[in-house]
Amino acid sequence: MTLEQLRIFAEVAARQHITRAAARLNMTQSAVSAAIAALESRHRVTLFDRVGRSIVLNETGRLFLREAQAVLASAKAAEAALMDLSGLMHGELSIMASQTVAGYWLAPRLAEYRRRYPGIALGVRIGNTREVADAVAEGRAEIGLIEWPDERRSVSARRVAIDEMIVVVAPGHSWADGRPRGVADFPDTSWVLREAGSGTRHAFESLLQTAGIGIGDLDVSMALPGNETVIGMVEAGIGATLMSRTIVAPLLKSGSLLEASVAPLPRPFFLLRHQERYRSKAADAFDAIVSAAGDGKQS
Repeated sequence: MTLEQLRIFAEVAARQHITRAAARLNMTQSAVSAAIAALESRHRVTLFDRVGRSIVLNETGRLFLREAQAVLASAKAAEAALMDLSGLMHGELSIMASQTVAGYWLAPRLAEYRRRYPGIALGVRIGNTREVADAVAEGRAEIGLIEWPDERRSVSARRVAIDEMIVVVAPGHSWADGRPRGVADFPDTSWVLREAGSGTRHAFESLLQTAGIGIGDLDVSMALPGNETVIGMVEAGIGATLMSRTIVAPLLKSGSLLEASVAPLPRPFFLLRHQERYRSKAADAFDAIVSAAGDGKQS
């Protein structure tokens, strides 16, 4: 068993699709299929169930995936330790950010990092808050950036900025009249929300709790992955939503959306790092750039 086989297996397991995994790995489909077949044959196991033209990770594969990810994370940490000897002249930094953070806040920080350390390859992925916290905990990302605290054992969280969440509606919505409303009024309209596990959804549910309201008390028309999809539904008049002011700013300016007269909700952004895994100089340098940008303000 080789690290390359483990890397291929983890990618196929993540996508459960040979062709997509091959494209991601920049390999031929036949080479990826051969690596999986060799792994299964050598150890006399079946890691995927073949259903028609599809493949599905089975229980054996799920158990093995956790071990494979742990080995890959350890190998990555060992590589980072060696790269540190080069004094940030070359190497790699893995970052995973939630959608709202990646959508606008992260870009200028990445640009500054690239300007200072052009030899460091940046591997940036996007997921929801829960997925980002899991990736840092499991060593699949060295830096995590999320919109809401999500506790994981041995993962530290430091506040790096403050966002502002607002309720937005389409111009034809009844809440576009400018009349002040509060959380107690939320059951009076339909809502389009982000999926469970996202920081935006967590912020919305925390706001409900302040008024003793549960998600089941609301008319939730849709719960969707991705800010853009939610915003599109709100523009179409499906309902109201809670969203980052910065994300919807262009639509507010154009008049496609209107801000309802509901008190904004401050929301912190957090930088996550594992407390026990190797902390590379590349990650320390990114941490320093974020810290120098100041704490607690949007930018």
